[in-house]
Amino acid sequence: MLPETHLQLHDLRSAELRRHADEFRLAHPRTATRAPRTGIRTRLGWTMVELGLRVLPDRSAVPSGTPRPA
Repeated sequence: MLPETHLQLHDLRSAELRRHADEFRLAHPRTATRAPRTGIRTRLGWTMVELGLRVLPDRSAVPSGTPRPA
């Protein structure tokens, strides 16, 4: 496929998706005015995920055939 054709198809699809998003916002006005999720629960959740990723052991030292403990 020619790059110009691919770009035109991409532009058409993105315009269609934007139109659908606008229609959704008009049909569901409450979702358009909702503030971004910056509440304490969201921040606490991401902090817990971050902490969990730091606590996990480095899996590169364990051979791939070793069963993982429960």
